[in-house]
Amino acid sequence: MANPLDTKVISKLAEILDKSNLTELEYEDETCRICLTREVTQVSAPAYAPVPQIMPQAAPVAQAAPVAAEPAAQPAQDQDFSKHPGAVKSPMVGVVYLSADPNSPNYVKVGDSVAEGDTVCLIEAMKTFNPVKAHKAGKVTNILVSTGDPVEYGEPLVIIE
Repeated sequence: MANPLDTKVISKLAEILDKSNLTELEYEDETCRICLTREVTQVSAPAYAPVPQIMPQAAPVAQAAPVAAEPAAQPAQDQDFSKHPGAVKSPMVGVVYLSADPNSPNYVKVGDSVAEGDTVCLIEAMKTFNPVKAHKAGKVTNILVSTGDPVEYGEPLVIIE
């Protein structure tokens, strides 16, 4: 209680929270514990209920869809898109979903034109669905992930040119 809260630390944490699209950030040291949270507007309420169904449905569907998609996706995996200027990267660690629920069409497909700010997929982290938005307008040339894939922070998801 002898040490006052360091406002520089709080400001830096708030900046990280804002830039990373996280919904919660905690910091703790010997003298204090800080928890910052922010409200997130969800893309669609139905997205919550079907999540457990996505995995079981993915097995039968995966037999047909990846076979058709693999030839197009294989060259994309051989390339390093991490520094591509049109790469839409994952803002967090989580699981990617290309549609709001299993019965909805994907947010984008190869060849689609998108505007800056359009949702291209969702990342589920800690049971919260976070929309990933296009950082620029253009044409979707590659989709580097599939529904249910685990993704890391900064991993390229979609390429927009």
